[in-house]
Amino acid sequence: MGIQNWSEDILLVDLPQEPEMGDELKNVISEVRDRGDCDVVIDFSNVDIVTSSSLSKLLKLRKLLGDCGHRLVFCSVAAATKGIFTVTGLEGVFDMSDDKFVALAGLQMVG
Repeated sequence: MGIQNWSEDILLVDLPQEPEMGDELKNVISEVRDRGDCDVVIDFSNVDIVTSSSLSKLLKLRKLLGDCGHRLVFCSVAAATKGIFTVTGLEGVFDMSDDKFVALAGLQMVG
């Protein structure tokens, strides 16, 4: 499974390609619900396309985290994938970092 406890309050998720992405996102949402108190970094290194179903799950995860004052950060998002976020009007909705180390460092500095 691609969900790692990076620290006490940060989950790092190595997102798989579609169609496995949807199941992995369900697992992440479940994990966040169980823990309740964590930020999430999602690494898109292995992703080249995102379906509408996965976009919906990402929005659900963002809302779940935002409702309890936590952050969702995407990293290593390929240009084509960023294009999907732009076309759907979601590029300003999600926080994005160049790589997972920048994303993790940013969360640790804030937290």
